[in-house]
Amino acid sequence: MKIKTRNFGEIEIEKEKIINFEEGIPAFEEEKEFIIILNEDKENPFHWLQSINNQDLSFIVINPFEIFSDYDILLPQTAINKLKIEREEDISIYTIVVIPTDMNKMTTNLLGPIVINTKERLGKQVILDDERYTTKHFIFNQDSKVGGE
Repeated sequence: MKIKTRNFGEIEIEKEKIINFEEGIPAFEEEKEFIIILNEDKENPFHWLQSINNQDLSFIVINPFEIFSDYDILLPQTAINKLKIEREEDISIYTIVVIPTDMNKMTTNLLGPIVINTKERLGKQVILDDERYTTKHFIFNQDSKVGGE
């Protein structure tokens, strides 16, 4: 199947790799189908969560465990149920990255990870109840949070 993207032009994807976000993503609830476009450069941690139906909607994402060695989350039971998670091995977790003009101030949302059941191809942005994390954690200066958010 071919889809159009703003960043990559027209690309071929495997239909079975489409992830269904039944509730969409907050602020983009109408978009239900996404795909992860992995960065082929193994040294580069940035990937894309691309909408299947809106070529202009994509999010830069990272695997937070690769950047933040102490990142540790407990998924709420409601999210586990909605995503039909049976085993930890069946999930992938990403966080959305915001890249400002000053790249050194790049942040990621550790409070609202994107959780994907890779077996069932279901995804959801889960808002954690964990005061250790905020929506804006610096990626390059990991000792600090932005503005106490």
